Amino acid sequence: MGTYRMCGCFTRKFKIIEAAPPPDVIAAFEKYAEGGPQMTAELLHRFLVDVQGQGGAKVSDAEEILLQVLQKRHHMAKFRKHALTLDDFHHYLFSADLNPPIDNKVHHDMTAPLSHYFIYTGHNSYLTGNQLSSDCSDVPIIKALKRGVRVVELDLWPNSTKDDVDVLHGRTLTAPVELIKCLKSIKEHAFSASEYPVVITLEDHLTPKLQAKVAQMVTQTFGKMLFRPESECLKEFPAPEDLKYRILISTKPPKEYLEAQTNKDKEKEKDSDDDVWGKEPTELTAEQEDEKTDSDASDNNQDDEDSDAFEPEIDSSRAPGYKSLIAIPGGKITGRLKEALKVEPDKVRRISLSEQALEKATVSYGTDLVRFTQKNFLRIYPKGTRFNSSNYKPQIGWMHGAQMIAFNMQGYGRSLWLMQGMFRANGGCGYVKKPDFLMNVGANGERAKLPVKKRLRVKVYMGDGWHLDFKHTHFDTYSPPDFYTKVGIAGVPDDEIMKKTKIKEDNWTPVWDEEFTFPLTVPELALLRVEVHEYDMSEKDDFAGQTCLPVSELKQGIRAVPLFDRKGEKTTYFAPSVVEATSASFSPCLLSFCLGFKCNKTEPFRPLSFGVSDEPSYTHKEKTTTQYGN
Repeated sequence: MGTYRMCGCFTRKFKIIEAAPPPDVIAAFEKYAEGGPQMTAELLHRFLVDVQGQGGAKVSDAEEILLQVLQKRHHMAKFRKHALTLDDFHHYLFSADLNPPIDNKVHHDMTAPLSHYFIYTGHNSYLTGNQLSSDCSDVPIIKALKRGVRVVELDLWPNSTKDDVDVLHGRTLTAPVELIKCLKSIKEHAFSASEYPVVITLEDHLTPKLQAKVAQMVTQTFGKMLFRPESECLKEFPAPEDLKYRILISTKPPKEYLEAQTNKDKEKEKDSDDDVWGKEPTELTAEQEDEKTDSDASDNNQDDEDSDAFEPEIDSSRAPGYKSLIAIPGGKITGRLKEALKVEPDKVRRISLSEQALEKATVSYGTDLVRFTQKNFLRIYPKGTRFNSSNYKPQIGWMHGAQMIAFNMQGYGRSLWLMQGMFRANGGCGYVKKPDFLMNVGANGERAKLPVKKRLRVKVYMGDGWHLDFKHTHFDTYSPPDFYTKVGIAGVPDDEIMKKTKIKEDNWTPVWDEEFTFPLTVPELALLRVEVHEYDMSEKDDFAGQTCLPVSELKQGIRAVPLFDRKGEKTTYFAPSVVEATSASFSPCLLSFCLGFKCNKTEPFRPLSFGVSDEPSYTHKEKTTTQYGN
């Protein structure tokens, strides 16, 4: 019972009522229980195959689900008949552990070259907050790795005494952290969430002597984990499957880096492309850094908790070659971008563009970008004015094959939700195979409108769990919350849309029971967005949870979808009929995904009657000429 005061003297009481199973769930139970009060494992197996689209499911799988549900809901489960009641069946459908919306196993082909995958990529991975004054630490690196991030960026600078290497955001007030501390943390946590390779991108601002020291540090820290290419120029990147539990280094070769400043004046023209395609704001050459005075360096930067962590002293003359450690060489863009995007037959490399440069490049060089990324790496990084560690829309990069969309993982917001949603695909391993149409683009291109390839129908049933973790006045001082759900698609421009349910007033367990249809031209890059908000008449609506899921991974049928907080932290959930409820910040919403299911008009069960209607697939030519043009 929730009690709310009105005008300081009147009291309103609201009882929190457990939501009943939706009509579709009741209809499914009645049909597959064959009109009886209980559903056996054999009958549940039929439901899994017919409605949930689990064609490979066996009766033993249904028996395991049945047993887990009974053990959770009934203390004397072993004395009960092994069958589900309607409430048990509802609990099963509402359980994100037993009935998840997407697979949690790696299922993409992992034997293609690395350049054939989108890779979960961080930007300035060592920062704890904003880009100007926050501390540098190994903690955000550890958090990112535990979330499945596979590309970590470190900016390397000489310390205040010029005899060691620190990690910090150059020319800012950020406090440094020692490189060796970051390397050790990467080694310890690199494969806690995924067994597939971790790439360390180094923004190098070091002298040759310190580069030799870094080479020694990296070699001694990672040992056999470190992947060292057999030749200076790889003709093709290895496959993720061949690089399990390996660390790769990506940076500019030293010679190219040291010559960058020398060549800068010769290559610079007033209206040349260099200003657009150039370096990140903090990138300096070794000579520039040597000229930098020590006046802004703090004395405490020399304090070292692990001062003896790297002994004996390095003999730079015997250190392994810095250049030989580079598995993914970074390239400097000089002159026109079209020249830089030429694919070399016997050499692979990585180039970087800012988010602004990418937007400009897609207008004139869309097809060139796609063709370049079929073999080489393209890394996109945030513009320099994102001081608060905000992010940008990742879809533009994905649409053009960019593998490394570098994000500030310490920030949060809708852009980061999309990034997190994309990399929930393929078991959350941090590698997502690029769609075939990005690997088959031809030499010529022209713009045209894509036809609808799939239609996704989503039905939002209900949500629950907020009353367990929030005070009854958290959302509204005078009454229970008024929840509504926003459902939509993030993807290519033609597919993007957001719709919303009706507002359910004064209800902690809202039941919406509303259906939406989304035509998709490029379902391979589409993400289903779900946000729950609490309506507030006088102020901005309150946030109540969100999630983002790749459409290509959605399972057919009725699924439980857990929500996440603003920072994308996973929360537990509460099923309304569980005896021992688990406290949760945000509940799941119960959704019906009928992706790829042909409707059977004679079938009386409602979820079977709203499947995806497949339009004729676009041809190879249509796939390659519609999005990218010269």
